[in-house]
Amino acid sequence: MAKRLTALAFPRALAVALACAVGVPAAHAADKVDLTMGVIVSPGDLYSKYTQSVPERLAKATDGRVSVTVSDSLVAPAQIASAVRDGRLPMSAALHTYLAAEEPRMGIFNLPGLINDIGDYTKVRQAFWADDVAAIWAKQWNAKVLAEGAWCTTRLFSKTPIHSLADFKNKRLRVHNPQTAALMETLGAKPTPLPVSEMMPALERGVIDGVFTSACVGNAMELWRVAGNVQDWGLSPITGWAILMNQDEWNRLPKDLQAKISAEMKAIESEAFANHTAYVDAALKEMEGRGAKMWSADAKLRAELADPKLNRPAYDSWYARAKEVGFDGQAYIAKVRAALGR
Repeated sequence: MAKRLTALAFPRALAVALACAVGVPAAHAADKVDLTMGVIVSPGDLYSKYTQSVPERLAKATDGRVSVTVSDSLVAPAQIASAVRDGRLPMSAALHTYLAAEEPRMGIFNLPGLINDIGDYTKVRQAFWADDVAAIWAKQWNAKVLAEGAWCTTRLFSKTPIHSLADFKNKRLRVHNPQTAALMETLGAKPTPLPVSEMMPALERGVIDGVFTSACVGNAMELWRVAGNVQDWGLSPITGWAILMNQDEWNRLPKDLQAKISAEMKAIESEAFANHTAYVDAALKEMEGRGAKMWSADAKLRAELADPKLNRPAYDSWYARAKEVGFDGQAYIAKVRAALGR
């Protein structure tokens, strides 16, 4: 008697039969993979540019064997990494900053005056941080890092000018990480966490006076129409992102598919870093052309902001959390500074 096909075996057998009928190699049809990738709403940013390119690029790189569906509505932004760890999503594009309270090494670029631009971030990544954090992703989130990048540099969009340290006092400002929140409290401001989707409504209703966010997101959302002062204070200028895959899901892939996916994702990573500065500059130029009031803190103001007395609460809270997690925070920051040569 012929063996009966199980419910699991039947679709596989059918795929092989159909593939043979149309001339597609059976091995390729049998290991076709459908994946879903969770993302965060970030209109106009490099993050969206490259995460949205993943389906087309992986389909092409794997001759159609890998299909990726991108969704920004499956899980909340704060759960974008844990969803991969828990197996609720096979892939996601997570932000290190959103995990900085849980794992402080994910938030080194939030510490005032430490990493000041994309060049600094690149140096630290290449020196040790990318490998270090990849191990953290694997151990704590059961995730494999496929590619990394950075959001456009941060700007402070505000209704009234914030051009001195005194101007921060009593301002209700949207922040996206605990270290900037600590510094804002020291300056007398009122830090307020808000998702990207709520920034414009909160500004329009007067719930907040300004937002720290990506220059490219602020431009795409036209935040400058409500908060026309676009200021560069050099605070948390870089926010890293990582495209992750659940490690168990990755291990199930055929080795040849792993190689093709890895190569294409590394190409995405290289492009994301190479194009970062030009992409940011284009957004800034566009905002200025539309009437936004562009401003950058000079060296004197940045020196005032770098005063250890102001920064101590942000660093002390980071060091305290590092101790709780189980590593030497001071030694880790010394390692970052050594990579930067300062």
